[in-house]
Amino acid sequence: MTAPEGRGIAGQTDTFRILHVSTGNVCRSPITERLTRHALVDRLGDPLQGGLIVESAGTWGHEGAPMEANAEVVLADFGADATGFVGRELLDEHVIRADLVLTATRDHRAQVISMGHSAGLRTFTLKEFTRLVRAIDPQTLPDARDEGVVERARALVRAAAALRGWLLAPTAEADEVYDPYGAPITFFRSIGDEINQALDPVVTALTGVSAPR
Repeated sequence: MTAPEGRGIAGQTDTFRILHVSTGNVCRSPITERLTRHALVDRLGDPLQGGLIVESAGTWGHEGAPMEANAEVVLADFGADATGFVGRELLDEHVIRADLVLTATRDHRAQVISMGHSAGLRTFTLKEFTRLVRAIDPQTLPDARDEGVVERARALVRAAAALRGWLLAPTAEADEVYDPYGAPITFFRSIGDEINQALDPVVTALTGVSAPR
């Protein structure tokens, strides 16, 4: 198999791809994708100039579907943009290209890892990755101003993978983001708050830039 453009199995490029995964790719992963992009813009201005690319897909993805209307409302609450989103089914090529895969649940993480492509060391649940990132001394990571955001992001993933067996979740549920599909807007908003709170330290660690206050 020839690796698609991106990270690839055998090499690295000047980009760093973050892949968010949920079930249908119409609720949780679209919210997480667009909130990540929004946070990166706040910190970097244009994340593409830093080499960061953010995508999403679903293990049972509704290919070609728009995101749920309530998910769009949640994004609007945060000032994030839902424009142009189209659902995707998770494919091998998405995992191959990704430098970091962040899933909504442990089941999603297991499904991604089961696809192979050396995904185990770069696949985490979102909340798991947040917990690990909080334990990493930012001074041990490359300075994004000197070595670039991509090198810092790669180092962060390696450091998180090294910590995984040492820093366990207090409960199994602590690493889950529950599915709001079909739920009222109040539950969607609570899930949006969960995702946003989990993303803040992650984006700060990836970029070396704190959220503007």
